[in-house]
Amino acid sequence: MASWCVRAVRQSYSLVASPALIRASPRLLCTATQQKNGDEEADRPEQSAAEKALQEEKSKLDEQLKDMTEKYKRALADTENLRTRSQKMIEDAKLFGIQGFCKDLLEVADILEKATESVPKEEVTSQNPHLKNLYDGLVMTEVQIQKVFTKHGLVKLNPDGLKFDPYEHEALFHAPVEGKEPGTVAVVTKVGYKLHGRTLRPALVGVAKAP
Repeated sequence: MASWCVRAVRQSYSLVASPALIRASPRLLCTATQQKNGDEEADRPEQSAAEKALQEEKSKLDEQLKDMTEKYKRALADTENLRTRSQKMIEDAKLFGIQGFCKDLLEVADILEKATESVPKEEVTSQNPHLKNLYDGLVMTEVQIQKVFTKHGLVKLNPDGLKFDPYEHEALFHAPVEGKEPGTVAVVTKVGYKLHGRTLRPALVGVAKAP
């Protein structure tokens, strides 16, 4: 029995130390390595495709984010412009909402001015108390209405002797006038008015020209 065991051990050692087996081992190792590399290379295209898809998706999302940001900025700018225009319209409505009413009152002021100018100054004396009282009342009324106009931003335009301005004056005629420079207002037939810096009614004038 002991001798059989010795023979079995020797045969096992001989099999393990066999040159054929030793020569085959590197081949097996190389084959295993190649198989492993082949598996890795087979997995790599799948990973590259996935990475490419993710990169494309990221680029697409970046473009969408950029587009939405631009739209948001434009919407903010449009909203701010609309708010500014609305505020300007509200302010203009407050300032010029009385424009129609002022135009109607201008006729009253014109009548008062003509009434006071039509009264002969030499007749306004203490010997004629009724006329004097009437004249004084007209003058006081005219002064008061001009104060009310000024309080609400309505200013009289009497451009006699000033340079003609087409934005504030309306020329009825052009004529050479002695002592007046060409292009200046020589005659004012009807005063004008401005409401908060805006011409409400241009002054009707005659303009001097070169002879």
